[in-house]
Amino acid sequence: MKSTSLISLHGGHSKQFCCHAEDNLEEIIQAYIKKGFKTVGITEHMPPVNNLFLYPDEAAKGLTAQDLYQQFARYVDEVNRLKSLYKSDIRIHLGMETETYTGYIPHVKQLIHEFKPDYIVGSVHHVDDVCFDYSKKEYDTAIHHCGSHDKMYMHYFDLQYDMIKNLRPFVVGHFDLIRIHDKNFEQRFLSPEIYEKIHRNLLLIKELDLVMDYNLRPLTRGEKQPYITPFLKIIKELGIKVVPGDDSHGKAQAGNHVPQAIQILEDLGFNTHWPKPRLLTLDTN
Repeated sequence: MKSTSLISLHGGHSKQFCCHAEDNLEEIIQAYIKKGFKTVGITEHMPPVNNLFLYPDEAAKGLTAQDLYQQFARYVDEVNRLKSLYKSDIRIHLGMETETYTGYIPHVKQLIHEFKPDYIVGSVHHVDDVCFDYSKKEYDTAIHHCGSHDKMYMHYFDLQYDMIKNLRPFVVGHFDLIRIHDKNFEQRFLSPEIYEKIHRNLLLIKELDLVMDYNLRPLTRGEKQPYITPFLKIIKELGIKVVPGDDSHGKAQAGNHVPQAIQILEDLGFNTHWPKPRLLTLDTN
């Protein structure tokens, strides 16, 4: 694969399978093709382990964990249909984005066993079972629950470490998502206690030969830098693989900012001969 090949390994959320997304998945695939993508990973959220972990928009629609399980099964069928339909135009990889809350490990393993995704994206959207990324209100609730901003960051990176160790996701999703509603995140990352956990997690990612998600969704929201930007230098020094992810939630977002991201990675000396997504060794029994 040429170093300039367009790719995203995190995204493709659609209104068919995600309450806070737009457009049908086929329309999103067509958008990728139109923009010249030859490889894309579609990574819908896994269904929750129970009703306690519904997102607010899911609960507002009266959905249940069982409804979302059935919806995820339809998602898998649709991705496999689109794989076949558009195989001459684009290589589509069936992905699943994980959660990290009580009961997630056996649940993820069961979903892998049942649905056989091509790979998983390991993401953390909850701290101590409290969702923090859905809204500023939710974020503040998580801070209160943890006791302070810094403690929430430390809990987040501890949960992330356990998730990486237990699930070995091919892609580690938006590594520093915990900064999402924090204007002082750059200063907080410099805290010795927090940075020690960040560095520990990066060493584990390197040891397991995982891929980091150069997640571009902040740019779509009008922010200045993608996720993992503060750590690109040390990530490069450690020799960790990095692949762009548009984290798209509709056809208008499909592929956004990917060419610029690839140029940044090339300028920094990253290898942009992209690795093929795969499901890493994981005991699903």
